Amino acid sequence: MRTPAEAVISLPVKVTAADVTLNGNLSLPSGATGLVAFAHGSGSSRYSSRNRAVADVLQHARLGTLLLDLLTEREERIDVITAEFRFDIPLLAQRVVAAIDWAATFPQTSSLSLGLFGASTGAAAALIAAAERPAVVRAVVSRGGRPDLADAALERVAAPTLLIVGGRDEVVIQLNREAFARLKAPKQLQIVSGATHLFEERGALDEVSRLARDWFVQYLG
Repeated sequence: MRTPAEAVISLPVKVTAADVTLNGNLSLPSGATGLVAFAHGSGSSRYSSRNRAVADVLQHARLGTLLLDLLTEREERIDVITAEFRFDIPLLAQRVVAAIDWAATFPQTSSLSLGLFGASTGAAAALIAAAERPAVVRAVVSRGGRPDLADAALERVAAPTLLIVGGRDEVVIQLNREAFARLKAPKQLQIVSGATHLFEERGALDEVSRLARDWFVQYLG
């Protein structure tokens, strides 16, 4: 059942993580049945066109979305030059955990089942956060992610996990297969034929959105 775009309420939010404040965009469709928080990676932000496209599909399936900047503006400026923060997985995971805790107390989202959508290094952060909050996180989806960087947390993830990789992203496919073997929770590995790392090919991102939607609807409904 699709929710009309005008029935989605969007508002800017701020999440406190340790000693920093992170900016986010919360979108809630009428009658939302769950909430998906996005963990961006590789220098991306809440304005990522790819993640916003996925978020739009989720919203039409009556799932709320939280697109959050995991880095502050200052950190982003540094990261553009050094790339040091995008690979600081413990830092990113700590901030995803902060977003989970924020959603659990924010009045409009506290009653919603929570899932995590991670891209690139953000996927590792999402999996670590899921392992840290097993009673809260109900599902995880990784798009072109680096779940291998979650390392020892992989065996502790209790949430059903879907790994999506482009069929032409050979190195990342192998890394995902290795991580997949270590996951103990219900899991699937989906390879999108003909797609490269960023899923820029015609129809590739649509397939990612469909797979993510179906996974979250199954486990957050």
